[in-house]
Amino acid sequence: RGVIEWNLSSNPSLTPHTFGGCNRCLGAVTIDGDTVTRNPGYYTIAHASKFVQPGSVYLPTDVPAELASAAFTTPDGERVLIVLNDTEEDHPFNVTDPAQSFSTTLAAGAVATFVWGTD
Repeated sequence: RGVIEWNLSSNPSLTPHTFGGCNRCLGAVTIDGDTVTRNPGYYTIAHASKFVQPGSVYLPTDVPAELASAAFTTPDGERVLIVLNDTEEDHPFNVTDPAQSFSTTLAAGAVATFVWGTD
């Protein structure tokens, strides 16, 4: 599964958008005259960009179906795992990597970011 934040900005009418594309999707920000509203996509981009540096390499993950995740190796050699629990229940899961293994539970509606070294 993947997400593309195609429009970084939109107006209150949710335009512009590509022909045949989503006509009800928010941009990362909505611009209405002099007012800028930060939408969920803004915070998603801000959060991920704090941990996933340019040049990072995507890693496959295997998490319970109820969780969404993305993992990366950064140019500095760190591992970054971002996990979303978009359900109404807490979900336990395990992380197993040659450099680090742990078990944790992600609360309902929570997002968590884990960072560890590969040494």
